[in-house]
Amino acid sequence: MAENETLECVTEHERILQEIESTDTACVGPTLRSIYDDQPNAHKRFMEKLDARIRNHDREIEKMCNFHHQGFVDAITELLKVRTDAEKLMVREIDTEEVICCRIQQRNMATTVEKLQLCIPGTAMMSVEFDRSGWFYRVSQYRFCQIMAENLPRLREEIKEISMSDLKDFLESIRKHSDKVGETAMRQAQQHRTFNSAVAKQASMGHYTKPVYSLNGRTHTHNGLMMDDYTGDEDDSDEELLTAQDLVDFSPVYRCLHIYTVLGDRETFENYYRKQRKKQARLVLQPQANMHETVEGYRRYFNQIVGFFVVEDHILHATRGLVTRAFTDELWNMALSKIIAVLRTHSSYCDDPDLVLELKNLIVIFADTLQDYGFPVNRLFDLLFEVRDQYNETLLKKWVLVFREIFELDNYSPIPVETEDEYKLVVSRFPFHDAEIEKQDFPKKLPMSQSVPQIYTQVKEFIYASLKFSESLHRSSTEIDDMLRKSTNLLLTRTLSSCLQNLIKKPHIGLTELVQIIINTTHLEQACRYLEEFITNITNVSPETVHTTRLYGLSTFKDARHAAEGEIYTKLNQKIDEFIQLADYEWGMAESDGRASGYLMDLINFLRSTFQVFTHLPGKVAQTACMSACKHLSTSLMQMLLDTELKQISMGAIQQFNLDVIQCELFASSEPVPGFQGDTLQLAFIDLRQLLDLFMVWDWSTYLADYGQPTCKYLRVNPATALALLEKMKDTSKKNNIFSQFRKNDRDKQKLIETVVKQLRSLVNGMSS
Repeated sequence: MAENETLECVTEHERILQEIESTDTACVGPTLRSIYDDQPNAHKRFMEKLDARIRNHDREIEKMCNFHHQGFVDAITELLKVRTDAEKLMVREIDTEEVICCRIQQRNMATTVEKLQLCIPGTAMMSVEFDRSGWFYRVSQYRFCQIMAENLPRLREEIKEISMSDLKDFLESIRKHSDKVGETAMRQAQQHRTFNSAVAKQASMGHYTKPVYSLNGRTHTHNGLMMDDYTGDEDDSDEELLTAQDLVDFSPVYRCLHIYTVLGDRETFENYYRKQRKKQARLVLQPQANMHETVEGYRRYFNQIVGFFVVEDHILHATRGLVTRAFTDELWNMALSKIIAVLRTHSSYCDDPDLVLELKNLIVIFADTLQDYGFPVNRLFDLLFEVRDQYNETLLKKWVLVFREIFELDNYSPIPVETEDEYKLVVSRFPFHDAEIEKQDFPKKLPMSQSVPQIYTQVKEFIYASLKFSESLHRSSTEIDDMLRKSTNLLLTRTLSSCLQNLIKKPHIGLTELVQIIINTTHLEQACRYLEEFITNITNVSPETVHTTRLYGLSTFKDARHAAEGEIYTKLNQKIDEFIQLADYEWGMAESDGRASGYLMDLINFLRSTFQVFTHLPGKVAQTACMSACKHLSTSLMQMLLDTELKQISMGAIQQFNLDVIQCELFASSEPVPGFQGDTLQLAFIDLRQLLDLFMVWDWSTYLADYGQPTCKYLRVNPATALALLEKMKDTSKKNNIFSQFRKNDRDKQKLIETVVKQLRSLVNGMSS
């Protein structure tokens, strides 16, 4: 029963929904009321049925919208296109109306001019007749004449104001865009330089190439050296060459000049234009504070100046007297002084040689560009000599760091070469030729250290870097050769010499390193003639040419070598002093140990091994070092004996000291360094030897008897020296009874000592008096 009721209810609801969907809205009320008159809760089931029907319709609507969406989008797109076309049509219609108005005005003006021209012959005839008869016809009472008399002055002023306003806009625009004009002009000047080089080559081969026209519309005849592209863009060479008219619209100037001329006020216009351009010139010449930091800062500065003067050059040639050659020359001279002052100041701040080189290239292009427009630029090329000095200074500072790094990384030992390829690699970098070494089998060693070929290579690199600045300066080969030699001399005599002197004085540089430095400087000195040839090959200027500057490398390396030799002597003496400080004599010993002191044997072994290293040094250097060391050792030993702090010396100590001196003499006679003649080296110890022999033999009678004679046996013994040592021994005899045997057995000997002391004092006093 319940199921039947439910089925009937669903059927009823379906009917009601169909009736609602198909019935007019005004008749829905009774239908809905029947739902509430039916069974309880029937309206809830109807609402559920209604919601389901609504969802079903929503799905149908969504399907339909999806199906027609693309068509809707296409329709909107078409409408947008139509709107765009409609807007264009509207603009065209407006333009058409304006054109129609302009055409009407033009037609009216043409008709007026035509009618007036028809009246000119009659007016001319009447004018002649009136002048002949003296009659005058007054037309001022006519209205059209009154209107013209009232309006013409006002119209003139309006026309002048409008034209002047256009001129002011032009001046403001040209001030903002002058850098573009200058950039184009400088690029074309650079392309012209490259083109000239190509023409010269093709002309020599019999080919023809069409001329190039630049920004001023005139052909160039200037020849210059080829340089890097001004902007660095490869496509610039394919860019169509533009004239000043292409880049700048000069019509406001022409129009304003014409109007002021017709109205009889040309002078006012000329004065105004020139005054404004002078003001703009001062603004253009004012550089940015950080211009020196990048090449772009300099490029913008030059572009603006070139653009300014390109415009003035065009005005000079395109107008009749608006600006004169005298005016542009005055502007240029003022600008040139300012430019030189600015460049001189800003270039002094630069410490990067690459930036200075780029600045030089810009100055050359800048000068060539303005020279093509007829402006004198000799002062700019004179300035380049100052910039060249600045460039050389920055190069020298850079190469100081290069040389320092080379010296710091050097191992100061001969270059080992294992194979022939390694040998060829070294000699390809440095001109080394030695027949004896070439005959040796591999592996072998070259006498110089690795810093030598590196220094030689870097000197050549410096010459190349210096040459870069000389390019495009329009100087002769002789002048360029002179520049290169002078800058190279500065590198050798100042930079490299200073680095060598500082290297030699460094504390960590020992004797072995100093010996290698002397060998290195010898080979670098020999290579100087190859540097001369290197410069000659670059410039094609013979070194025999009159006034050719010579390289001062010989003196540089000689000075360094002499400094190293002096440092060797100093360090040898310091080392000897270190060994001497280790001496520990027992000055009161009764008798000697029978062998030389240990410190002295160590010192002699050190000297022997050191002098073996000197075999690669020039003979005189090794001999001088050896003689200096022996003399210093002899002097140090003598000072040890005569030290005022030492009060007493025993005969045993004298004997021990004598053994040490004997070892020194044996060392000297062993020829530690070849080349000494006879006993020349032993003579370094002759003062010590004669003094010790005098005390060991106790030969005072001979000494006193022969004193002062050229053939004296003890000629090298100074009385003051003998007296000082004898007094030290006399004091010892009183305590240690060294002379006790003499006093017991023969008191006359004690008196002899006293007599010797008195006689020595007498000799000393005689010498002092």
